Amino acid sequence: MRVLSVNVGKTVEAEWAGNLGRTAIDKQRVTHRVKVLANGLAGDERADKEAHGSLDHAVYAYAREDYDWWERELGREVRDGRFGENLTTSGIDVTGALIGERWRVGTAVLEVSGPRIPCVVFRNWMDEPGWVKRFTAVGRPGAYLRVVELGELGEGDPVEIVSRPEAGITVGDWFRARHGDADALRRVLAVPGHDAEWDRMAERVLGRMPAPPD
Repeated sequence: MRVLSVNVGKTVEAEWAGNLGRTAIDKQRVTHRVKVLANGLAGDERADKEAHGSLDHAVYAYAREDYDWWERELGREVRDGRFGENLTTSGIDVTGALIGERWRVGTAVLEVSGPRIPCVVFRNWMDEPGWVKRFTAVGRPGAYLRVVELGELGEGDPVEIVSRPEAGITVGDWFRARHGDADALRRVLAVPGHDAEWDRMAERVLGRMPAPPD
């Protein structure tokens, strides 16, 4: 399990970038080691700080294995960083990571905080028909991470899982539940101490569906 590519981006003006008209989704590979700050990688910018500026969105990771799947699906090359991720990984099941799982990457420790939710900027950037629906249906969202310990990291660094919650949900289940998947939502509800927002969602989603057979 390792980092294939470290990617950072600068904010640029773009007419297609939603209401803000600017974006930093175009992440480019860097080969030098990068400092990991509390709010993300040094040198990486975010244009929409309201949607993507929280500490829970400090670093975004996407698996090269998922990119390879998309290349076959789209019939074209998809380079590292194309989805706007900071870390392109190899050998780690990002979608299968547990919320709250911690990774040591270089000298930094990062904690999985949730999946990426596709937006209009991502849709326009990819320029693929029905992109948001396709990305959502496939369920390969990548993972946001918060910074637990500052440090530095670089291309080729191992990704070490240093801890996992005893009971938790995966990035994939969180993503599917967020989009109304009843089975995934039930798995979320089974986790002790889950956020009350999931109960409110369950009332809306499961309340409209027949109970599963015994």
